[in-house]
Amino acid sequence: MDFYQLVEERQSCRAYDSTREVEPDKLARIIEAARLAPSACNSQPWHLITVTDKQHRAEVAQALTSIGMNKWVDQATAFIVIVQESPNFTARLGGWIKNKHFPLIDCGIVSSHITLAATQEGLGSCILGWFDEKKLRQLLKIPRTKRVLMVVSLGYATDTHRTHQRKPLAEMSSNEEY
Repeated sequence: MDFYQLVEERQSCRAYDSTREVEPDKLARIIEAARLAPSACNSQPWHLITVTDKQHRAEVAQALTSIGMNKWVDQATAFIVIVQESPNFTARLGGWIKNKHFPLIDCGIVSSHITLAATQEGLGSCILGWFDEKKLRQLLKIPRTKRVLMVVSLGYATDTHRTHQRKPLAEMSSNEEY
């Protein structure tokens, strides 16, 4: 599939076939796509945790739904947990000078690579930011000094493709000036 078709196909999936596991080779290609994502000063300030074991998935799903959100997530057959790592010296210095926290931007980019790669592999995905971070840290043995920024659910989608509701181009883009 070409890139523009891939972008058009990608959507946030909230219904998965819980009987179809994500194949390890597909997951490996998705992680490789994430590994190749760009980052400020090539800092790569992320650590990705894949969760595919059925019991472990159920525990992670509970942490994703424990505050009333994402009730559908227990259908997903894989998760990729994105943990923010410290940036390298040049990204940290540049962030301080420019008053930007580049790891947040970089982790957003890596999540985009994950979801596009999942679509290429014929999988549905959804980026989740609402979860019980303390519980996830405990379940996945993530140090208290680290932040869990996002979790991407993965699986075979059962919901139908929806037309993306997006702002008109003229409302969100301009040439030469604001």
